[in-house]
Amino acid sequence: MDGTVLVADDDRTIRTVLTQALTRAGCKVHATSSLVTLMRWVEEGKGDLVISDVVMPDGNGLETLPKINELRPGLPVIVISAQNTIMTAIQAAEADAYDYLPKPFDLPDLMKRAARALEVKRKAAPPKAETEGAQNDLPLVGRTAQMQALYRLVARVMNTDLPVMITGESGTGKSLIAKAIHDFSDRRSLPFVAASASDIASEDAVATIMARARGGSILLDEVSDLDALAQARLVRVLDVMTENAPRIMSSSQNDLTQKMESGQFREDLFYRLGGVTLVVPALRERVDDIPLLVEHFLNRAEREGAPYRRLSAEAMEMVRVYSWPGNVRQLENAIKRLLATSAEEEITQAEVELMLGNQPAAEPLMRGSGENEQLAASVEKHLRRYFDLHAGSLPPPGLYQRILREVETPLIEIALDATGGNQAKCADLLGINRNTLRKKITDLDIQVTRRRRLM
Repeated sequence: MDGTVLVADDDRTIRTVLTQALTRAGCKVHATSSLVTLMRWVEEGKGDLVISDVVMPDGNGLETLPKINELRPGLPVIVISAQNTIMTAIQAAEADAYDYLPKPFDLPDLMKRAARALEVKRKAAPPKAETEGAQNDLPLVGRTAQMQALYRLVARVMNTDLPVMITGESGTGKSLIAKAIHDFSDRRSLPFVAASASDIASEDAVATIMARARGGSILLDEVSDLDALAQARLVRVLDVMTENAPRIMSSSQNDLTQKMESGQFREDLFYRLGGVTLVVPALRERVDDIPLLVEHFLNRAEREGAPYRRLSAEAMEMVRVYSWPGNVRQLENAIKRLLATSAEEEITQAEVELMLGNQPAAEPLMRGSGENEQLAASVEKHLRRYFDLHAGSLPPPGLYQRILREVETPLIEIALDATGGNQAKCADLLGINRNTLRKKITDLDIQVTRRRRLM
């Protein structure tokens, strides 16, 4: 990696770490805790890349980006920020940032992005969106790595004309993603129209929806529900779309690839809708966002006139470890119920326990031997013990495959037992191809006993 990097961050540790890493990689580094100093360097023509924090003692890093772009049109800027919401990602993209990373960031990942930034000439940025007041009620809430990756992708595709396919389980917020893409795009002044399978009952219905959108955005909600006639109807309409046609987005909670392979979904429609695929994670995959979501729902209810309520620490932990099969929508409805039934300012563990008792049956997310813990935490504990047993030396090579085998074998054995040895059902349960399952059964020497199972 070659070039001069300007680092601006008020955290001395971050400045030191970045300076050392970039210097080892072959770069020259100028580091500062002041935006004024950074801008002076930019004006003097120094630097091939800027890495800047957002919140600085003497200003906002995002607000300096237009000035940097004006002074040095080809100078890429990577924004790093602890204010890791979708608005930060979108504002960074709109302010002409080359890239955005939330804090705490992964240093090797940042180094790769810095290397690309030094090699690739930055493209022109989209026009700035109106975001006044949007911070108060963000359309999406989450600070986990999964959500940060989703935010960055939303920011990159929002001002393109590519069709967008949004996948995820029911209740994860697929329609919110589509609405956010529209609301922060250059089409935001035009209509946003959501259409379900029942709304596309005839050729006239499709034409009416197109006319209503008037060059804005259309969300085809749960396209996997479309029958063969509706799919053919859509293909015909999409084939004759003009330059000023609305942007097409679609959502699905089912695997359209499997439906396409089984002949239930048209291949030509699949490729017309799938320009960019955004995968919305299930709530159980981003457990650390649950307290943040709870606070968001409580604060929003308070702004709308509900009394002030907060969960006790024990109540919050109970909410956090529940699996939430209905995802964010189920969590939001549960919080509304707690607000309606709780008489005291602090919502107790007993109240949460009573509420969860009436929720769909699901096991807690965290369960370990003798104590509550996530599967990831159990695996981490096991691996740390394994490394400790080697007393400072490294384990034998091939660790990755050995660990995968230890996890994969019981998973397949339990899934086969649950499906009575039916390999077709087991493959479907695991979400893998039947031939892949057969190969794993052979490679892992798993004994399969076929029996009738009443479940």
